[in-house]
Amino acid sequence: MSDKIFFAKGDSPEMIDAFAKAQATFKYFWRELSWEHRRIVPGLNVACVKVAFSQELPGDSEPTVEHMWINDINFDGDTIYGTLINDPNELTNVSNGDEISIPVAQISDWLFAINDRTYGGFTIQAMRAGMTDEERQDHDEAWGLEFGDYNNILVVNKQEENPENLVEHPMSRNMQQSFVDFLQQNPDELNAKDEAGYTLLHKETIAGNLTTVEVLLQHGANRAGQTAGGKTALDFARQLNWEHLIPVLEGK
Repeated sequence: MSDKIFFAKGDSPEMIDAFAKAQATFKYFWRELSWEHRRIVPGLNVACVKVAFSQELPGDSEPTVEHMWINDINFDGDTIYGTLINDPNELTNVSNGDEISIPVAQISDWLFAINDRTYGGFTIQAMRAGMTDEERQDHDEAWGLEFGDYNNILVVNKQEENPENLVEHPMSRNMQQSFVDFLQQNPDELNAKDEAGYTLLHKETIAGNLTTVEVLLQHGANRAGQTAGGKTALDFARQLNWEHLIPVLEGK
């Protein structure tokens, strides 16, 4: 993978807008995926991120760009990690199966599906907007997913029925007592750090989980703890614009 990744100069305004929306809402993708990692029974049909890969090919006046999907996603608040699942058409600097690491600012889309209903997929919806009804039906059948209204792109499960899910994932609320029990039974986990210096407070903040963050603080989690990169949980809350967590971590 090259050090620099560019979006194609020929990308339409609609696609550029889709890229921006995907980057701004990626935190909801990660929030859902972070809970998926804890589920005994998987809840997602699919979870993947689209990345703009680029390469300067011989004879080209500008880099060639291909947007391709990665899965097996992980995220540390700064960098997205995953595995490329497409074969490039022209690029030779990446291959299907390569392990990829990129900042959020380099993604062009994200998509997850629950019970075959999709969330995100901004570039896909931009393309669907230009299709006929018949073409959209064929497209959706080819994916085997229900993409819904391209004018109303949802980012969290049951967003319309339960708009409060935009603020907090329901599993964060529902697992409160289980999390309290876990901390009481495993007190050493409260401020334990992984190899990169992340504590539970960092990880729950990155995932936007208000209830679990509050439980951690109530049990004495160190809000000033820093990762190996020097970031506190509050730094991540501000960086990802988790507005509901910022005052809690500030102690207000």
